[in-house]
Order: sequence, then structure tokens, then C-alpha cells
Amino acid sequence: MASKHWIAGIVAAAVIGVGAWVYSGAGQTAAPQSTFVLLDGSQKTTADLKGRVTLVNFWATSCTTCVAEMPEIISTYQKYQGKGFDTLAVAMSYDPPSYVVNFVESRKLPFQVALDNTGNVAKAWGDVQLTPTTFIVNKRGEIVKRYIGAPDFEQLHKLIEKLLAEPANA
Repeated sequence: MASKHWIAGIVAAAVIGVGAWVYSGAGQTAAPQSTFVLLDGSQKTTADLKGRVTLVNFWATSCTTCVAEMPEIISTYQKYQGKGFDTLAVAMSYDPPSYVVNFVESRKLPFQVALDNTGNVAKAWGDVQLTPTTFIVNKRGEIVKRYIGAPDFEQLHKLIEKLLAEPANA
């Protein structure tokens, strides 16, 4: 009888411990170390993302879903940019740079756009091959969510608001 209580105590402690571990965010993955080459030739690294909630979107001008979701990504950026939110759109290696520049200029994208000419950034971020693939990175530089295909923007906004409310060093 005593051994059953002992086992139940261990199980309860394990469940509480795992719950605390998940709640603390310890289960989240650090965003991979990457260097993004922006359209203006400047560079941004994964370390530069820290301190802000960032949406990293892998996309292509030839991807109809990417093109269709871009107005929502713009709207999301504009809604949260002043609150510590950023967006970084990463054009896939097979996307001709001239197409990307034309798209950015014609759609007046308000956020930074990177060219992944070598495919190294997509490879580092989990060998991204399907577009759109979107990652949400918290203020500590950890990936908290990955979407393949267009996200549910209502749920995405709730997640962004939750992450913006967290302290950067939590």
C-alpha cells in the first residue's frame, strides 16, 4: 500500500515537473544561427532578432499562397511593429532576385526582405522546401511556432500578443 502512494507521488512530481518545464519555455528551440542578406546588401543575423518578437517567412514570388497571404503579413506587421514586433521575409534560392525586387517594390512591402541565394538559410531553418513556411521567434530568440502554408491569422495575432506581453529575459 505504501509503495502505491510512493509511486503516485513520483508520477505526480514528474507531471508537475514536465508541466513547469513546458510552461517555462524550456522546450522551445533556439532559432538557428543564420546571416540574412537583405535587398539593400546589408546583413542581419539571428542574434539581431533577440529582444523582439519576429515573424520569419520563407516565400517565393512563384508561390500563389505566398502572394495571397502577403497582404495579411503586411497588416500583421503594421499592427504590431510599434510594440516590439518585426517581420523578415526570406525569398527562396530559386526565386530570381529581380522578381523579388519587383514584388517588394510593386507591393510596397514595409518590412525587411532577404535573398537566400545559396539556400543556406532555408537549410539552417529545418531544410525549408515548402512555401510559405513561417516561424514565430520570441524575444529570447527561440522558435515557438512553425506554420507550413498560410497561418490562421486570428490565432497568429493571439500568439503574437501573448509573446509581446512576455519579458525578454523570462
